[in-house]
Amino acid sequence: MQAFGRLLDVLDQLREKCPWDRKQTNESLRPNTIEETYELCDALARGDQHDTMKELGDVMMHLCFYAKIGQEQGAFDIYDVLRQQADKLIFRHPHIYHPSQVGQDNPLPLPYGESDEEREFASAKTADQVLQNWEQIKLREKDGNKTVLSGVPAALPSVIKAYRIQDKARNVGFDWQKKEDVWDKVREELGELEAELKREDKEKSTNELGDFLFAVINAARLYKLNPDNALERTNAKFIRRFNYIEQHSIRAGRPLTEMTLEEMDQLWNEAKEQEKE
Repeated sequence: MQAFGRLLDVLDQLREKCPWDRKQTNESLRPNTIEETYELCDALARGDQHDTMKELGDVMMHLCFYAKIGQEQGAFDIYDVLRQQADKLIFRHPHIYHPSQVGQDNPLPLPYGESDEEREFASAKTADQVLQNWEQIKLREKDGNKTVLSGVPAALPSVIKAYRIQDKARNVGFDWQKKEDVWDKVREELGELEAELKREDKEKSTNELGDFLFAVINAARLYKLNPDNALERTNAKFIRRFNYIEQHSIRAGRPLTEMTLEEMDQLWNEAKEQEKE
């Protein structure tokens, strides 16, 4: 708490005395916030604890900065942000708290309520049961989501957005009964994509490509694989292997454009073998 208060004090001083900090707005900070979030995600993906700690600090500074701007505008302050978040967590965890405890300083575990639905919420014992209740509880919030899928941010990257859309639909029962059945859909979408590609219809091919990717992401979700993490691993792997080819060309004094595809394939396989060692 002392360290958090110190951060808020430093931010207050910078907002008052630093020309750069003083001129910032929600709009000017937003691109930097996106960059800092991706830097945090990169540190997490690399498993670098030191960088994760550092990037968490950068993201936290941005959160506090937005709260500071909200306070200056008379809309809200950091207290409102923290209080509302705690209230939301209490309300969404009826298996731990009673909703009437929202706003109390020291909530104690109590039964959720008397209706059959409320008793079902309160009886959640596993992570899957908690997730199944989650969307229904959110719809009961005073200023919560009006529809199940309205909680998916429009600005999410497409792969993550597709996964979240499917996951939210699953939480209200809209899902495959058997995960193996998804492969028929994947094959169906691939066939439709191939058919449109043969017709050279770019618009319809684009639509079918989207359907195919959506189906593959659905399959990944059903098998409890994170498609975004999987694709990022493949991106990193491609970069490592391509960099190996490029470094070889530099040492040989030959530009990549002068190397044959067969030569590059051979170096690619060398890099692949080295990764197995």
